[in-house]
Amino acid sequence: MSKNVPDALALPQARPLAGGLRLAALVALLLAALWLASSVLSAYGATLAALVCLNVALAVSLQLTNGLTGMFSLGHPAFMMIGAYVAAVLGYPVARKSTMLSGLPEALAAWQAPFVVAVALGAVAAGVAAWLIGLVVLRLKGHYLAVATLGLIVIVQGLALNWQGITRGGSGLSGIPRKTDIWWCAGLMIAVLVIVWRLKFSSLGRAMMATREDQLAAECIGVRTARVKLVAFVLGAVMAGIVGALMAHLITVVTPRSYGITLAFNLVVMVVIGGTGSITGAVIAAVAITLMGEGLKPLEEGMGLYGLSQMMVALALVLVLRFRPQGLFGSGEPGWLIRFFRPELSR
Repeated sequence: MSKNVPDALALPQARPLAGGLRLAALVALLLAALWLASSVLSAYGATLAALVCLNVALAVSLQLTNGLTGMFSLGHPAFMMIGAYVAAVLGYPVARKSTMLSGLPEALAAWQAPFVVAVALGAVAAGVAAWLIGLVVLRLKGHYLAVATLGLIVIVQGLALNWQGITRGGSGLSGIPRKTDIWWCAGLMIAVLVIVWRLKFSSLGRAMMATREDQLAAECIGVRTARVKLVAFVLGAVMAGIVGALMAHLITVVTPRSYGITLAFNLVVMVVIGGTGSITGAVIAAVAITLMGEGLKPLEEGMGLYGLSQMMVALALVLVLRFRPQGLFGSGEPGWLIRFFRPELSR
């Protein structure tokens, strides 16, 4: 009987190892596909692919905040704006700071941060802002939290519009060095997918989902729901801040109007259509909505039907809420995907 004990103990350890090897193989396959795409696509196609990757990262990070924990936050664009402006200002060429950013302190005006440092500080700024705001607003629930985080967008936009010496107000900050490419965006997307996937199937993820289903019952079994929600809120904001920083260095322009209520609506639609809590659904919805928006732009400009893409997104949301209110995958993931990455859960 003692001879069988090591074999019985070895099986649960081998299965997670097999899942990790499969994940590594899939990441290698994605990187190979990206290398092929970067060598074949035009400049526009590569930029569009990078935007798709960033939107996927945004949608999945919002699943962490809204989908897994059950909060109704609309504050992602505000954290993107914080990350974008911090990274853009810090990474702006010193030769242009004196004329374009006259309100900067002398120490910052004479220093151009390396790209990685600027992105990291943008993420830290977004995370600190989320932590300070979350201590207050996460006591709210439902539509009260939605209104509070919507107000956060208005506040951050107002600061960006009126802080002329640092943000250049409504004119926006242009001429940002283009440091981001498809590799940076795809790397972030893969990192966000792996982190959120591992979190969802961890003890912390189960605590988040327990908080979403019944906060009182979760507290009764020992889940510290306030801390769980704050962790999800801050982590999602950090991811949004990184996306904002990379986007600023991709399109080389930052304006306050780019991170408004329309963006918040689109992100929530991605979560709802994909299924609240479903990582796979968020990926599919983000890719579809991004490509649809870009594909309809020639029609909008050619026929003067401006706003058609937003109308189509709203129509898709109404149809999903009417005929499949749980979204594409509900709060779960496809069974074949779970068996592929987590074979130990298929037993």
